[in-house]
Amino acid sequence: MKVVQPIREKTKIDEIKKILKEKNERNYIMFVIGIYTGLRISDILQLKVKDLKNQDYIILKEKKTKKSSRIFINPILKRDLKKYLENRIEDEYIIKSRKGINKPLQRDMAYKLLAKAAEELGMDEIGCHTMRKTFGYHYYSKKKDIGFLMQLFNHSKESITLRYIGVNQDMRDKAMKDFRY
Repeated sequence: MKVVQPIREKTKIDEIKKILKEKNERNYIMFVIGIYTGLRISDILQLKVKDLKNQDYIILKEKKTKKSSRIFINPILKRDLKKYLENRIEDEYIIKSRKGINKPLQRDMAYKLLAKAAEELGMDEIGCHTMRKTFGYHYYSKKKDIGFLMQLFNHSKESITLRYIGVNQDMRDKAMKDFRY
């Protein structure tokens, strides 16, 4: 399985958002849901219009852990969703596939869309988990609240969460860069 990293630079986040939005609004919405909620791609792809339209929270049973979650919808995400969901039917999948009638996009296609946008920017180590890791990395950078992220990601140790969001990698990279004899 390919190791993916968070997107650490805000300018790169903005560039990916721009590329995705120019190609397809659906792909942009998928990405911003991921970076503003920290949800797994499997949970994002199962969301329907009724789950987000005119809502303050996303309430779902996580596909992987089977636990119930209530996630606040960030005002920036809420603004984007309001426009995107304006004329959509309640039972319609938000991230709809072009194949079939009202079918969610498949995970492998979500990966391809993200990887293609990243490739245009010369970025590698990007995949579906990048969105979740990007959320965690930037949340930790601003809040330093590892406990919240541990709970959100269902991790048992701080070290697992720090490794997951790329903070340990940053520390190793800095140590090697600054190393001198």
